[in-house]
Amino acid sequence: MEIKNIVFDFGAVLIDWNPRYLYRTVFNDEDEMEHFLSEVCHLGWNQQLDLGTSFEEAIAERIKSFPQYEPEIKKYQNNWMEMIGGEIKENTRLIESLSQKYQLYGLTNWSAETFPLVYNQFDFFTKLKGIVVSGEEKLVKPDARIFNLLLERYELKAEETLFVDDNKANVDAAKSLGFKTIHFTDKVILSSELKKLGLLVHELGLKSISVHRYSVGIKS
Repeated sequence: MEIKNIVFDFGAVLIDWNPRYLYRTVFNDEDEMEHFLSEVCHLGWNQQLDLGTSFEEAIAERIKSFPQYEPEIKKYQNNWMEMIGGEIKENTRLIESLSQKYQLYGLTNWSAETFPLVYNQFDFFTKLKGIVVSGEEKLVKPDARIFNLLLERYELKAEETLFVDDNKANVDAAKSLGFKTIHFTDKVILSSELKKLGLLVHELGLKSISVHRYSVGIKS
């Protein structure tokens, strides 16, 4: 069946997010930084933020468990934007041309508190017809319920929809629901994968477009 819709994950696909961008300026020792990011403010803990836990609650819990790292833990909230390396331009430059033929959407595991900060930084978001943010829905990928929520909210058919994500578990979940998929890794050239699927991609730079303020629960 013909692809009519393309759904993008954001982190590591369109946006370069990595806590190390911040914490390399905080820790003098790389090993201590890695210990902090694997044992204190680790990805499993960050997923609770993606599930809708407030930063206030999550930070307080970490400080109670690791009081010796209180200043560093607080930076996870207060200096959060320093974890953003920028947009992944080899992918975001495709958005303008893709939007001329396909309906584009976002499905992201992201805190509802911090997503508005990045939304207002990058013009390409305004080309998306809708975005589902895990922190708003209290659901995270690869839970099938968040994929079904996307399909129902925007009246999409999985078999007409391509899903692009860097996480294999998320890709597998989408595939099991009938989506076409691309597992994006550092060895994958997204434009080439799109062309293999027969999608017309003209690698144009983004035009100057107005930025619309993000509001919680984008529906259209």
